[in-house]
Amino acid sequence: MPNDAPRIKQPETAKGTYAFVSLGCPKNLVDSERMLGLLQLDGYRLVPDPEGADFVVVNTCGFIERARDESFAAIDEMLGLKAAGRTRGVIVSGCLAERQREELLEQRPGIDALVGVFAREEITRVADRLVGDLHEQRSVFRPAPIRPLPDGDRFRITPRHFAYLKISEGCDRLCTFCAIPKMRGKHVTKPMDEVVREAEQLAADGVRELIIVAQDTTYYGMDLYGEPQLLPLLNRLEHVDGIDWIRLMYFYPMYIDPPLVEAIAASKKILPYLDMPLQHINDVMLRRMARRVTRQQTEQMLELLWGRIPDLTLRTTLITGFPGETDEQFEELLEFVQQQRFQRLGVFTYSLEPGTPAARLDDQVPEPVKQERRNRLMAAQQEIVFQWNRHQLGRQRPVILDTSVPGERNVWVGRSPADAPDVDALVYVTGDRHPLKAGDIVPCEIVASKDYDLIGVAVGEPN
Repeated sequence: MPNDAPRIKQPETAKGTYAFVSLGCPKNLVDSERMLGLLQLDGYRLVPDPEGADFVVVNTCGFIERARDESFAAIDEMLGLKAAGRTRGVIVSGCLAERQREELLEQRPGIDALVGVFAREEITRVADRLVGDLHEQRSVFRPAPIRPLPDGDRFRITPRHFAYLKISEGCDRLCTFCAIPKMRGKHVTKPMDEVVREAEQLAADGVRELIIVAQDTTYYGMDLYGEPQLLPLLNRLEHVDGIDWIRLMYFYPMYIDPPLVEAIAASKKILPYLDMPLQHINDVMLRRMARRVTRQQTEQMLELLWGRIPDLTLRTTLITGFPGETDEQFEELLEFVQQQRFQRLGVFTYSLEPGTPAARLDDQVPEPVKQERRNRLMAAQQEIVFQWNRHQLGRQRPVILDTSVPGERNVWVGRSPADAPDVDALVYVTGDRHPLKAGDIVPCEIVASKDYDLIGVAVGEPN
């Protein structure tokens, strides 16, 4: 269910009721919020429980096997409710629908309708047919658009004070392990004026933290303007009234130049936080992955970032067990992680994705070896994070408060500039000197750590 006071209100008289399940990444969440907004504007009313609803929409992820398994489980749960007569229909949308298409209907004939990634604007028409018992068309797919679909008029399901802002769609990178271009098409830039209008709409709805997302953020503008335009876009977003924090996600390790770095370092709103998936560091692995960067280029870029942005937090993700990865190449990756000391790091074992070039490579790594390598990387990273946490003790850090702790008086869960929602750590905040509420940005003294999380005391008035 959406959090407090969404911009689009529930209709007083409803055409029908529906529940919504949103899975996958922040880009998929933006699609979910757009479909929710369209359904609300068309007169459908969102309910928290699928039991008794006229229909359920499951917006799926199809990125890797684990994500597909989660999507299948959610679909099967909703189909079970339908079979028991506790909901009338099930609509499946998103990346899994786009990837499997009619095969999904064959596997699960109880699905009432499939809505592809680029057909999301037609969700109300699909709902009308389902509620009206019209079953002549069970799937709606559209080609990838020349320009990204609009993301305004969203019914947001994030807390009111932060929101994701999608600045482009699709990806021109042909990484050999990745199926995203097959599901979301080629990179297309959302025009800058449209991005700024959406940011202004979100700010008017109470958003203080704007989280910039795309499949490839640093590539923004290449197709539309002939060269990357992330820096001019950030300069304009800097001046949107009401936005206090701008967080940058999904940087590809190309097109990161000194002017962009200097702008991030000098900004009063852009957080010293970058999410930049590197995947590997060994040059042979990088070539097999078709990452188009070398270890030397990566290390030069990291040196620039660490050296120019004060108090920078770097998040990255890595893959273990990519086809052909040797023990020596993994050891090189492990040593690199220990040298760079990223504050935030996630590790995936390689997932064989049918239809991708990597699926045809020789020397597939056994699953136990992939997992053992992942465990070693995560053990090394744990020590790095725990040491970084110890260095935070006694420091003052701003914390944005997300939610109160149930059953506790004036205890809140929040995030520092080093923490993106859902993927990073938390900061638990206490303090009785000032009344606190969700969305406050509060100066806190860090007094303790617990595993990956920090504990702070509010030492000043909320900003």
